[in-house]
Amino acid sequence: MHAIQFLLGLGSNLGDRAQCISQAIQEIKKIPGLTLLDISDAVDSDPVGYTNQGNFLNICLAIIYEKDSLSLLSEIQAIEQKGGRIRTIKDGPRTIDIDILFSERGTEQSESLILPHPRWHERGFVIFPLRQLLHSPRIAKEKSWDWLRNEVARLNVSETGLRLWQGPTPWKTILR
Repeated sequence: MHAIQFLLGLGSNLGDRAQCISQAIQEIKKIPGLTLLDISDAVDSDPVGYTNQGNFLNICLAIIYEKDSLSLLSEIQAIEQKGGRIRTIKDGPRTIDIDILFSERGTEQSESLILPHPRWHERGFVIFPLRQLLHSPRIAKEKSWDWLRNEVARLNVSETGLRLWQGPTPWKTILR
């Protein structure tokens, strides 16, 4: 099997959100056979769905992984659990949420995973970091994402409830 590029979405709204995101990225980097390519800028976003909770901090990552998507899903769910993720309320508060958004292989559907992520195009907190990531120098040259760059560019999504994160970005040193 050859290595596959994936795009991930990360979010946190409990505790020190920036630190939770940073720790999750550090754990993601430790996954055997995984290479972290790039990290988007972060957005501070109002909660969606269940709104009686604090704001989220959201980013997107580009990675290369030497195994399949279900193996990746298992690895990131273990990172969520290690990071204190407790699944209670749908769309509820969490220390860390990691979603596989896209695979360069296109669509996939199983009991545990649907790719592309079924609601990605409705979520500004995914679209705005994704736009930035897809145009970053490390990812912009990747032709396998041209279709997604075009799709994301044509989406008309409100910026209401989204703010460019101005706080600490401890994950910025992880790529070096």
